[in-house]
Parts: sequence; structure tokens; C-alpha cells
Amino acid sequence: MSALYLVAVGNVPDKVWQWITNAAGEWFPLPIKRLDGLPIPAGAFDPKRKQYESVEIMKMLAENAPPDATRILGITDADLCIPMLSFLFGQAQLDGKVAVVSLCRLQQEFYGLPGHDDILRERLTKEVLHEIGHTFGLVHCSEQTCAMSLSTHIGMVDGKSERYCNRCGLQLAQRFASLDGGV
Repeated sequence: MSALYLVAVGNVPDKVWQWITNAAGEWFPLPIKRLDGLPIPAGAFDPKRKQYESVEIMKMLAENAPPDATRILGITDADLCIPMLSFLFGQAQLDGKVAVVSLCRLQQEFYGLPGHDDILRERLTKEVLHEIGHTFGLVHCSEQTCAMSLSTHIGMVDGKSERYCNRCGLQLAQRFASLDGGV
């Protein structure tokens, strides 16, 4: 049976895995499995920006996906970027297999505030749902509280809920129902 694989890319605290498993398990009818952690690819670092190119991390995840991986989600502590954006909370292949979420800017410490596990868990849940949603064909949603709404700053992440709106949830359910033999 196919599975959703989770993998640390770099240093990821143990506490986040149960949060991610709970969030993914609520919405995605797949077995959830963990892979051994992977190092951040050396070629991903952009010394001018002092950030990591998410596409390089996604390539590495794709290369390391087990044959039964329906989806593979990397979680990293690296600050992610792409050439056209100054930073990313995460990135995914639309209707593809690979997604990555960064903890860097989801943490209160990034903004000079004391760490707060409840806030980190909420933000991480929202971004995990967002990026995995993209891999199942969901696009950005106009409903600001939906997990699929676009977030260009942390306040927008905080304004989302830890769930999909009715429309996106229905699209996701229809997607699973239409897949040949289910996921």
C-alpha cells in the first residue's frame, strides 16, 4: 500500500513529528511512515542570501522517495527561498509527490520572541496541510482562514485555521474518491 513519508532535512526537533502525524492523519487516508533524516544538500545554500534553495531540497527528497511513496514531506530547520521570493514557509509540487516545510520562520524565536510550542504546533500544522494539499492538486484558496490560503507573512499564517474550508475539503475528498482504487 502506498504511504505518506515524513523525513527530517537537517536538524528537526523530535517534538514536531507527532504534531505532523496528527495533522496529516486527520486529512489524508494514507499510512504515515518516517524515513531516516537527510542532510541539507550542500548545493542548496545560497551564500549571497544566507538561505537555502527549496528546489534543491525537493530534488533530494524526490531522489530518496521509497517506491511506495504516494507523497514525501520534508521538514527542515533551514530558511528557504526561491529566486523570485525572499523566503518561503514551504513549497510543493502541484499535483506531484514532493513537499517541504521550513520551521525557521514558523518559530517565535525568528522574530526575537520567546519560543512557544503551541504557536509552533499551530503554524506547522497549517503549513503541512497547505503544502500536502498542493501535492493533491489544491490551489491557493480565497478564504483567508482556509489552510490553503496564501501566506506571505507570519500574520497570514496565524490568521488561518488548522483545517481546510468546506470547498477545499470537498475537493480533497473528491480527489481521494476518484483515484483508481483509492490512495
